[in-house]
Formats: sequence, structure tokens, C-alpha cells
Amino acid sequence: MANRRDITRRRNGSFEAFHVAARQAELTGVVDAAALPRAADRLAPGAGAAEISWRVTGTADRRQRPALAVSLSGAVPLVCQRCLQTFSWPVSQQTLLLLARSESELAILDLDEEHEVVLAAAALDTMELIEDELLLSLPFAPLCARDECKMALPDANAADAALSPSAFAALAALKRGDVK
Repeated sequence: MANRRDITRRRNGSFEAFHVAARQAELTGVVDAAALPRAADRLAPGAGAAEISWRVTGTADRRQRPALAVSLSGAVPLVCQRCLQTFSWPVSQQTLLLLARSESELAILDLDEEHEVVLAAAALDTMELIEDELLLSLPFAPLCARDECKMALPDANAADAALSPSAFAALAALKRGDVK
């Protein structure tokens, strides 16, 4: 008996999404994010390998529409936009993708703002799907943790509050006639 991965995955790495959803099959693997061309452009240069574990599971949403549950976990090296140092960004992404058979079905399903929708009329490329989800999990302007950042300033709001009263406190003083 062949295992579920052999039945659903093609030699070129693509898979039939509706077949996976109907059989509730599961595809799993590990990929180096630096080997994904679009993701590599977002990673810290020269930081080395960035292993991401992934899982694609066939399922259905609560209205029993065919779907894929896509999960990613791992960490990738990014460059902090504040201090320009490399830091490790944790990746923990879970997405439910509804499957559309045609452009018209895609447009209808896309009205549902609860889930993402993917056109699955043809076989889906596994690595392209994983790379898309990884890119969606990355911040637009990455920042390392404030306590680790070499350029982080003390909390400006706390310093301002200690130096000057709030505008409401000044207004209250005016109303009381305390201001000279």
C-alpha cells in the first residue's frame, strides 16, 4: 500500500489540491528559506540556512468547502531596520486556504473575508505555496526586540510624561486659575 504522500504529490513537487482536500491528505517537509528566490531577497544577506518546516493538510471549512490548512514553523534571519543588525525572526504561520475551481468561483469565494482563496483548477506548486505563505508572515519593516536593539531609545512617552504634564492637566490648572 502506498503512503498518502506518494498518492497526492507529483514528481515535479506539485499536487492536486482538490484531491488532497477530499482525501484529507497531508504533505510535509522542510525547506531552506534562503533557497526560495522571492523569500531570499527579504532575508539578511550571508546569514546562512534558514530551515522552515511546513505542512499542507487537506480539509474543509465549517461550511464544508474544500480547503488546505497550511502551517509553517521555524526562524529566518532578517535585518533590523533600526540598528541594521541581523536577528532571528520566528515563523509560526497557520492559514486556511479555500479552493476555487474557476475564476468566477474565486471571485465569489473571495467575498468571504474570513479565509484566503486560491485558484486550484490546475496542480499547485508546493514550494510556491510555501514561499507565498512565508512572505505573508514576514514584517514589512523588521525590527529586533527593543531590549536587544543597539539603536533603541528609551521609551519617549515615559520621558515626555516625566518632563511635562499632560495637556489635560494643563487645562485643569487653567480652569482652577493655578496658571500665572
